[in-house]
Amino acid sequence: MTRAAPGARTVAVTAKGAARWRGGHPWIYRADVRAEPGGAAGIVTVTDARGRHLGQALYSPRSEIRLRLLTPGREAIDAGWWAARIAAAAARRAGIPATAYRVVHAEGDGLPALVVDRYGPYAVAQLLSAGLECARDDVVAGVRAALGVEGILLRNDAPIRRHEGLPLEVVTAAGTVPATVEVEEHGIRYLAAPHAGQKTGAFLDQRENRVLVAAHAGGGGGGGGGGRALDLFTYHGSFALHLAPRVREVLAVDASAEALARGRENAALNGFDNIRWLEANAFDLLRDLERRAEKFETIVLDPPAFAKTKANLPRALAGYKEINLRAMRLLATGGVLFTCSCSYHVTRALFGAMLAAAARDAGRRLQVLALTGASRDHPELLTVPETGYLKGALLRAVD
Repeated sequence: MTRAAPGARTVAVTAKGAARWRGGHPWIYRADVRAEPGGAAGIVTVTDARGRHLGQALYSPRSEIRLRLLTPGREAIDAGWWAARIAAAAARRAGIPATAYRVVHAEGDGLPALVVDRYGPYAVAQLLSAGLECARDDVVAGVRAALGVEGILLRNDAPIRRHEGLPLEVVTAAGTVPATVEVEEHGIRYLAAPHAGQKTGAFLDQRENRVLVAAHAGGGGGGGGGGRALDLFTYHGSFALHLAPRVREVLAVDASAEALARGRENAALNGFDNIRWLEANAFDLLRDLERRAEKFETIVLDPPAFAKTKANLPRALAGYKEINLRAMRLLATGGVLFTCSCSYHVTRALFGAMLAAAARDAGRRLQVLALTGASRDHPELLTVPETGYLKGALLRAVD
């Protein structure tokens, strides 16, 4: 049992570090730690330079982010504590029309470094810091008590764990979790892959955006008469599946043959026969479609993160601009383009400026229908900008 009790190890932080916590951000960096306890990672008591209690935190001695605030109080942090916090996060998701959704969004839910996604009767969790890894048993017990799931899988293969000095692994922590799980969102069924799929098995953060785009597809008329749709970087076809009932044909494109095979399974699961699956490089295909003067009434651009680090930002913005410019040229008059970036380093301001530059160079007038972020089960905190990584724009061509 992991517990921060009287006599637990103490970390003293600078005035700047203390102010950061008081300002609403849960992280304290190595430079703002005055005195460390030494030894292994875990849960520690944190004080200011005068010894005044600030709270309890996850401590990672090998990470640049040394401390992640758990609570300003002095209560025992045990399996019951985790269960209560996870249950509270789950209650905030009440009414989500899906059987797959995020239950705990790390800092966004006040549980730093912890991600918990639900896939029907199963939970998939990620423990993303060394301090949290030391509380693994209590966290797993808390997930099981709060959610009553049949199995818990730990997808501890996120590269960020390397910065914490942790191994990358995928392990079953409780019960059993199958290789694929059939889930449903807004009436659309698909197969999630908890053990091997992207993230924890599916892209749950785009759920509400998929519904939004489908509602506007082909001018919003629906009924299968909304022209052609192009879904680039389709992965397992999540956007394509929502578009299929609204348009005549969907061209779903990805560079992975394996991902497209899963997409075909998902289409069959829903009885859709109007999705054409194409293995291709999106950049090359866009140039080819432009040369052939093809037009689409609906286009979705959901690329992977082009800017993994701040140093990659200029090249990433150039890549985003290229695919958006070419997509804008392919968009039929009156058609809609949904475009997004999941690169944290591409801020909303940079994303908007890139889109404006692409529209100018494409010679198109595009009306902003909606500016979006992640689905509501991925909450964003105003004082923690790192929680707001996903940004999207729904645009209509008015010329």
